Amino acid sequence: MPRSTIFHAVLLCLLLAGCTVNGTTSTAQIASGYDLRSPTTTFVLPDMLHEVSGLTDIDAHTVACVQDENGIIFFYDLEEQAIVRQLEFHLDGDYEGITRIGKMIYILRSDGTIYGVENYDDPNFILHTYTTGIPAANNEGLCHDPVNNRLLIACKSKLGKGPEYKDKRAIYGFDLKTKELSTHPVFEFDVQKMPEFALLHKIDLPMRTKGKNGGTEEAVLKFKASAIGVHPIRKQLYVLSAADHMFFIFDLEGELLHMEPLDPRVFNKAEGITFMENGDMLITNEGQDHRPTLLRFNYQKP
Repeated sequence: MPRSTIFHAVLLCLLLAGCTVNGTTSTAQIASGYDLRSPTTTFVLPDMLHEVSGLTDIDAHTVACVQDENGIIFFYDLEEQAIVRQLEFHLDGDYEGITRIGKMIYILRSDGTIYGVENYDDPNFILHTYTTGIPAANNEGLCHDPVNNRLLIACKSKLGKGPEYKDKRAIYGFDLKTKELSTHPVFEFDVQKMPEFALLHKIDLPMRTKGKNGGTEEAVLKFKASAIGVHPIRKQLYVLSAADHMFFIFDLEGELLHMEPLDPRVFNKAEGITFMENGDMLITNEGQDHRPTLLRFNYQKP
């Protein structure tokens, strides 16, 4: 058999096995659809977005952000790499999430209040305010769940002070037709079960030292949702926990499908997530001691 034929046969086998000529496709990359170790593009955001806390797509080259101090929507052009518009929608406050549905942009304040900016591209936009009454004091994640015609609100803090709430986390649904919050969480998570998943799938978790004089190290997971998004193609829930530097994927029944650590050198403090129609994922990082960034990851179909 000619050498060229052998070479092409071997190359075909490598590709079918999920490998590349220059390296390998990791299990995590296949599971998530992204290589989180290497952003396709890194955008350094302006200083006014130092505390960027929420992100949503507008069109193929524009995203919108909020930061957790001002009632302003910042429109950022990915091609120009600049803020091209600012929309002041309300007073200063702790704004933590943003999502767009058609001509409406919804913004989440940390106390659970939702603001709806109708006709956001019109100077004479209409502002709607919804008091959700969500039981958690601190809420950070907001996204659209088109399958169920609702917004999803991720509680960062516990739902109560009793010991029964210690390891429980929740996401509530806000019905877009009735404009009412779900009576009970639509997703409930038991943090104690997540290390079991990590152990089974050989996933590294954050470690802490237990005891004095060095003590022993143990895995610790806080799972405090800092951003959420429903994948437009996979129809799965993607969750960031900046406190853990961890990335999670759940199905829309709440079953944990995947988790992996985020490199702090890449993800300083991941506080926003959104997706383009083609599946590309964008994540924003607060600046803290560095510059704020927006990371783009091209979607890689399984």
